[in-house]
Amino acid sequence: MGERGVRREVGAMALMFTGLGSIIGSGWLFGAWRAAQLAGPGAIYAWIIGAVVILFVALTYAELGAMLPESGGAVRYGHYSHGSLVGFVAGWAAWIAIVSVIPVEAEASVQYMSSWPWAWAQALYVHVPGGQGELTIGGLSICVVLVIIYFLLNFWSVKVFANTNSAITFFKLIVPAGTAVALMLSGFHWQNFSIGVHGGAHVGNLASILTAVATSGIVFSYNGFQSPVNLAGEARNPGRSVPFAIFGSIALSTIVYILLQIAFLGAVAPDHLQEGWAALEYSSPFAQLALAMNLNWLAILLYADAFVSPSGTGSTYTATTARMIYAMERSETLPKVFGQVHPRYGIPRPAMWFNLLVSFIFLFFFRGWGKLAAVISVATIITYLVVPISVLVLRRTAPDMHRPLRVPGLTFLAPCAFVLSTLMLYWARWPHTGQIMLLLFLPLPVYWYFQLGKGWHDFRPHLQGAWWLIAYLLTITVLSWAGSKEFEGHGYIPYGWDQMCVALAALVYCYFGVRSGWRTPAVEAASLAGGSAKLS
Repeated sequence: MGERGVRREVGAMALMFTGLGSIIGSGWLFGAWRAAQLAGPGAIYAWIIGAVVILFVALTYAELGAMLPESGGAVRYGHYSHGSLVGFVAGWAAWIAIVSVIPVEAEASVQYMSSWPWAWAQALYVHVPGGQGELTIGGLSICVVLVIIYFLLNFWSVKVFANTNSAITFFKLIVPAGTAVALMLSGFHWQNFSIGVHGGAHVGNLASILTAVATSGIVFSYNGFQSPVNLAGEARNPGRSVPFAIFGSIALSTIVYILLQIAFLGAVAPDHLQEGWAALEYSSPFAQLALAMNLNWLAILLYADAFVSPSGTGSTYTATTARMIYAMERSETLPKVFGQVHPRYGIPRPAMWFNLLVSFIFLFFFRGWGKLAAVISVATIITYLVVPISVLVLRRTAPDMHRPLRVPGLTFLAPCAFVLSTLMLYWARWPHTGQIMLLLFLPLPVYWYFQLGKGWHDFRPHLQGAWWLIAYLLTITVLSWAGSKEFEGHGYIPYGWDQMCVALAALVYCYFGVRSGWRTPAVEAASLAGGSAKLS
């Protein structure tokens, strides 16, 4: 069970900056604008709800991250608790959600760049009538260069990556906070908070707020809390470092995001809101607001940070996704080449090369921040579903394993995290839910290929441990399709009752998910090795 050549060189502060660097990326550049388009002034509540949901989920990650401090550990928890099939589906969802962040950060930088006052820059991004804009060939070329830079920053040493990221993240934290304060002090229109999404008086719409939580980039923005978990294998003291990094990064980023949302809502000129927040179009929201308020110095700083913030996040995710592929190989569901670690630098380089190729594919199929961010947001929610179940199962099936952090009240917190994650998946609206479910089942032939030689007797317990997850995904897909019109369903279940049905289904599958867990060979091997204390 020992990790082959991975070095423990990352301290608690560096690990927290890794999480913060992942959270504060392109999300802050566009998230406040997109949330306002969907929920108007209610966007403030959307960020708070998002932070609360993520905190519940993070509590379950914290215990497992400290207990099983492995590189790419977040994709391994389902493998420990339910076997290889659940581990593969959960790992695939987590990897898709995170590897696609690498190209989306590059696209964010170029999209901001396209509003520079030069013709060559404006030619990098074109607006499509009746739809979202997209990058041109020139814009894509710059994105490719940026992705390669992220790759090179991680190619030699995780210590170089961590030190570089800490410096970048400090800058990334100061600029957004400073932007919020500068906009508030330079001109604030309180009357904007009474304007509705489509004009007229603002009326609170819970469905719009919840949809903003799931699809405007809020979940996408907060998802960076997983980075400290995925790098736990390189932490010097994971029992203390992982929880500190997770909660510290969530707390600091929540304060920054709420300040930014308030600043954005108050800084827009009231005469631009005659048709409401939904009609507000920007290519570089905060920079354009700064220019409109004659804050040229701030606009220049924002244009610079449009490279720094996304680049810091892109670099972080380049590191974490390589560890995820490395971890999936250790679960014996990917070719062994992806488990190779460079003997001198301790980096899983074949996994890095694979992720680089996949990043290029995403770039050319999703040529705009909005298009790719929508896919990431829903895929991200899927990644939160298995961990709350896994942590409860492992308390039952692996009570002998060392737990540096034992979260109090977990029997209540973990089901809450599962139900809230399920509701977020429903809030994402049909047909996004159906499309993501289809994406989850597409790679199953790869899994079957690696299981063919093991025989039915060895495979049967893994299938039995996974039936609840397969049934759950199908059930939530049907509920989304039949749900209320407020969430783009077919209206067979009235609004209000639809969410009650989803929550009830989540509780039922939470029970069966916990009951389906078993003492897997992976847990047995970890226990024989002395638990997580000897996984290094």
